[in-house]
Amino acid sequence: LSPVCLWQSQTSGQYQRRVHGDQRFVAENLSEQFIKYPPTKLADVYEDSDKTTPIIFILSVGADPTSVLLRFAKTLDMQNKLSIISLGQGQGPKAAKLINEGARNGHWIILQNCHLGKSWLPDLEKIVYKNRESQDEIHENFRLWLTSMPCDYFPVFVLQNGAKLTTEPPKGLRANLIRSYSTHDAQHFESCSKPIPWKKLLFGLSFFHAIVQERRKFGALGFNIRYEFNDSDL
Repeated sequence: LSPVCLWQSQTSGQYQRRVHGDQRFVAENLSEQFIKYPPTKLADVYEDSDKTTPIIFILSVGADPTSVLLRFAKTLDMQNKLSIISLGQGQGPKAAKLINEGARNGHWIILQNCHLGKSWLPDLEKIVYKNRESQDEIHENFRLWLTSMPCDYFPVFVLQNGAKLTTEPPKGLRANLIRSYSTHDAQHFESCSKPIPWKKLLFGLSFFHAIVQERRKFGALGFNIRYEFNDSDL
């Protein structure tokens, strides 16, 4: 059979079979690099941003960039100059105050779950526009980090002028392990006074976390309550 005929025979039927068949077809006829998801390095994103460019994490179920972002802040000695607020009812004015203080003092501001603050998003758009118009008044170290689920009411101006990242849970045990290990640098990996037990413990915990992540595909089977495990549970 030709590759196309083989692909059609493999992808007929259930959705999971189709996904597996698509991935196999691409890997065999193009390259495996087209079906792998390299972990995003916040250092690269940070270098491409500036004080007037918001960094937007587009969330998906099972993915939470907060823990990774906090570790990245620690590498730049910004852990004490960072404020986090989760948007929702009544949190808009507090978020605006934090942004103004952060822009003046060079702090990082993280606004979580922007999709929950629908009524305040037009004000966020005005703040981002104002920051771009008055760049001389903003500290060079200021960064605005946003997390949001996809929604049709998110301000277009913020999207167009921001650096956007999609955060998806890794697919497969190998990708899960790579994601977990990518959050540790060499210094942290070798920092323990008991390296052998530490590395065994790290691998065991990362492997267990990867299994739980993959286990979600089976829905409620084997679980009493469905729980969305993500990187913050590791």
